Amino acid sequence: MSGPLDGVRVVEVANWTFVPAAGAVLADLGANVIKIEPPNGDPQRALLNMLNLGASGPNPFIEIPNRGKRSVTCDLTTDGGRDALAAIVRTADVFVTSNLAPIRTKLRIDVEDIRAINPDIIYVRGTGWGNDGPMADVGGYDLACGWASSGMAYKMTPGGIEPLPQPAAFFDLQGANTIAGAIGFALFKRSNTGETSVVDVSLLHVGMWALSPDITGSPYLGNRGSMGDRTQMPNPLVNGYATKDDRWIYFVCLQPDRFWDEFCTLLGRPDLINDPRYDDVAHRAENRVALVGELDAVFSTLTLDDVKAMFTGFSGVWAPVLRPSELHTHPQVEANNFMPSVTAHDGSDYRIVSAPAHFSGHTTGPPGPAPELGQHTEEVLLEAGLDWDAITALREAGGLG
Repeated sequence: MSGPLDGVRVVEVANWTFVPAAGAVLADLGANVIKIEPPNGDPQRALLNMLNLGASGPNPFIEIPNRGKRSVTCDLTTDGGRDALAAIVRTADVFVTSNLAPIRTKLRIDVEDIRAINPDIIYVRGTGWGNDGPMADVGGYDLACGWASSGMAYKMTPGGIEPLPQPAAFFDLQGANTIAGAIGFALFKRSNTGETSVVDVSLLHVGMWALSPDITGSPYLGNRGSMGDRTQMPNPLVNGYATKDDRWIYFVCLQPDRFWDEFCTLLGRPDLINDPRYDDVAHRAENRVALVGELDAVFSTLTLDDVKAMFTGFSGVWAPVLRPSELHTHPQVEANNFMPSVTAHDGSDYRIVSAPAHFSGHTTGPPGPAPELGQHTEEVLLEAGLDWDAITALREAGGLG
């Protein structure tokens, strides 16, 4: 079955994860994504080595943001490289870049340059700090723009300790979803009105969106740092509890009176149901420290498997804190094909998280692995209308990698 973006052609001049991962989402949904790389490649290709992780298997830093694309090497500092790019841009629906304005000007890939080649193209910029303002030309990664500057690091760090580390590419990948969705809106607008768009997405804004309740409420509620003391949760049925095998379980029962009797019964503490200290939401809030202590004492005698057995079928919401490796065998991941298998260039198979949107009749997942550097240069240029003599001339002139 066709994908929702079948027939859409995307040209990407971008590095690292934020913007390229948007191209990966589009490729998962059927778009033909062409990654334009300098002759020495996207610097992300060397990140695993730079971090000295010594890992075997596929390089997640390349596969996650670049799977399913085709790679063309062009030296955009040369006339030949720009001619090659122009030929490809003429056939495209969308142009996506992560380069800041000074580099876009130098490489002649700014809006005016690309629109001069293809007036109907949708032009997309991914930046750290936004396309306007005093920091528009300042570089930024998600750790600086999304984690540190949005307030998220402050929010997630308990008071008095150093800020917690950000999960790798955390805001990059959320920003990539935002870019991909915005491209879909722009394509819809062009289809309906004939008007094309310039789309801007910044990591700072993505981070702020994720922390909207705190930011919007801060003038009235103050700056609420950390997630708070778990023993002080007014509703102890929205809280985490540790098992004796050093695992954690979260309960998320936002209507605690509705679930209180069932919770206590399954936990083996029916005596708590009518205890006057805990028999309604107000009393549980008033006596929360004591109640959390009671519940801690019970969970500390149980293993995670014990809790799973006890709370299977519980009508409230709960979940264990999982390790990344456990997602590979999670029954919901399997049933919904959230981690399809991809065949690498060496013939081995690996699993990767697909784009988080599924369309009926289309199996969402990468059409293939990340391309090798320049793997599709000739193929794409032939599709763009160049013949072998023209391609050879561009290569001999240094325009191609």
